[in-house]
Amino acid sequence: MASPVLLHFDDELPSAQRLAAQAGLTLGLIERHRFPDGELKLRLPATLPERVVLLRTLDQPNEKLVELLLVVRTARELGARHLTLVAPYLAYMRQDIAFQPGEAVSQRIIGHFLAGLFDAVITVDPHLHRVATLEEAVPAPQAVVLSGAPLLADLVAAQRPQALLVGPDEESAQWIAQAAARHGFDHAVCRKVRHGDRAVAIELPATDFKGRAVVLLDDVASSGHTLAQAARLLLAAGAASIDVAVTHALFAGDALQLLHEAGIGHVWSTDCIAHPSNAVSMAPAIAAALAALNP
Repeated sequence: MASPVLLHFDDELPSAQRLAAQAGLTLGLIERHRFPDGELKLRLPATLPERVVLLRTLDQPNEKLVELLLVVRTARELGARHLTLVAPYLAYMRQDIAFQPGEAVSQRIIGHFLAGLFDAVITVDPHLHRVATLEEAVPAPQAVVLSGAPLLADLVAAQRPQALLVGPDEESAQWIAQAAARHGFDHAVCRKVRHGDRAVAIELPATDFKGRAVVLLDDVASSGHTLAQAARLLLAAGAASIDVAVTHALFAGDALQLLHEAGIGHVWSTDCIAHPSNAVSMAPAIAAALAALNP
């Protein structure tokens, strides 16, 4: 049986190279052409082995979801029998219920779309809130969740060994607990009241922050407003320094500038989304998850 192939796009070549080296996979480039009207033309390797892995992190997801459809249908025509999606960042997970009549529940729709394409899905710290497991959101035969929290905790332990870990909201509690347990960090979680995409109110927990090196840890940073507000409150409460560690560095628009203006020093992230703040590679963990699959 031919060795598995890791399909990738040219904009994710560095990530693909790291994963291929860790997992012992052969790289297969998907050529991508855009017609003047915006339509895509994709070209895969002419023949494929039975087992194929596709790497596509799903930030800026709308066009990428069309890519997945085109790639999977073509890959199966070219000989693939078991297809695994490695999506270090998995989009459309936050909308898990209809908050207003008529709203699309995107988690359910996109999750079933992916499950209909792939035999296995591997992702990192998906933003699941009212859904307990990835299998509920993405009912693929195999759905695997990895976490960046332990690796970020290792980084924090090296850079800020006496850090106080703080979660910016209640949803971050699971990542804070994982990271704190790994190295015995003191930890606390803020309370967030959201009034819109960019309007949030933060309440600090009843903890003494005076003189502490605080690291705000979360699964994702997008607009940066929640982290920035938490940082300002923590500094006002006497924290000696504020750094940020996140799994997914979305950092839309001027988010990174906003964080630094709020008094945040270092920003560390995993390489789930390529960004200058990347400080931790998920490739070894993803490679181990691939090896454990039952194709």
